[in-house]
Amino acid sequence: MSDTVIRVENLGKKYIIGHQKQERYTALRDVITNKVKSIGSLLNPQAKNENPAFEEFWALKDVSFEIKQGDRVGIIGRNGAGKSTLLKILSRITEPTTGSIKIKGRVASLLEVGTGFHPELTGRENIFLNGAILGMGKEEIKRKFDEIVAFAEVEKFLDTPVKRYSSGMYVRLAFAVAAHLEPEILIVDEVLAVGDAQFQKKCLGKMEDVGKEGRTVIFVSHNMATVTTLCQRAIWLVNGQVNSEGDAEQITSKYLNYGAEHSGEIIITNKFDNQRFWFNKVSLLDTKENVSSVFDVREPIKVCLEYELAENINGLEVGFKVINSSGIPIFAVDRSFHLSPELSKGVYLAEVEIPALFLAPGCYSINVGSHIPNVEILSHHQSLMSFEIEETGSKMALYKGLAFGVVLVDFHWKELAIK
Repeated sequence: MSDTVIRVENLGKKYIIGHQKQERYTALRDVITNKVKSIGSLLNPQAKNENPAFEEFWALKDVSFEIKQGDRVGIIGRNGAGKSTLLKILSRITEPTTGSIKIKGRVASLLEVGTGFHPELTGRENIFLNGAILGMGKEEIKRKFDEIVAFAEVEKFLDTPVKRYSSGMYVRLAFAVAAHLEPEILIVDEVLAVGDAQFQKKCLGKMEDVGKEGRTVIFVSHNMATVTTLCQRAIWLVNGQVNSEGDAEQITSKYLNYGAEHSGEIIITNKFDNQRFWFNKVSLLDTKENVSSVFDVREPIKVCLEYELAENINGLEVGFKVINSSGIPIFAVDRSFHLSPELSKGVYLAEVEIPALFLAPGCYSINVGSHIPNVEILSHHQSLMSFEIEETGSKMALYKGLAFGVVLVDFHWKELAIK
């Protein structure tokens, strides 16, 4: 395998989904009935197809890729794309249905809160247990013990059973163990979202250090800015298959624009995710009030949100967020900053203008949402539509590329001759 530490070839994972109504428990009569049905289906296959009680579902299908030593790879994709299933197979928690995986080196996984911990054992005991699972000797674990405890910040609770830990304490200790016991391959799901912002930052720094030490990091996240910061490569899964892989910034840019409307206007059909509030339409207009998805950098963009209330709502906040092709949120706009937060039942149109010479040339996507602060999320649509800012004149050619920045400024210059 040379410097290749993970090779995945034609990987597939199949699950059987039951469609019949499941009771809270299975009685002996149910077991006997199901056995009779299965024998009957063997004798008469056509009857089985007429009323299928079960369906095959391929969570992964024909997945192939290679990861080399020292790579930091982000696995991205929408919910249900197969990311967690892939990580469980790589971590040897579950077996593939088809295909093969070759892994060279020790693997440490942090897939969900509590993975690999025994709830009745103390934090101290679980550190040694996890080290033993990773194949490390007692002396080797002792050398890393103080560093693990300091990173996890759980000194006071080392001799407390971990079943009494909060989710934040649990994940701090679990990550510290996984990252410090020197596995050749570190696999981390988005379990870090449980921790606070300061801890997440510390974890990302540690994962970057692990990669620089020549060890391999596989990281799953929905935060594209984090993926582009931490990872050199990205693998994008769609419906259980590899859509594309390559440079992290390029792949995340494609992902953010995937499935988004490019027409400049979208009619939202899945309105009834909340019976009290829903968006009807989102539009982008140019200076001539025409719907568009491509704008000159010198022109303002009018964003129009049409939404409907089925009842009076107090404390309503409605807004949108603009994200660039690297997954970095540029800004968010909220109507409640300027308008009354109390609205009566009815249909409303809210408009706001993005000024000219503000967004740098490039591709952007828009999230829209509404909520009652600290009470309820009413509606949220991620990467709903995308648009592009173009620079068509030679005067502003230097504005091309993210190296210039994410926003433009038009400050007034004053110049005086002093000699």
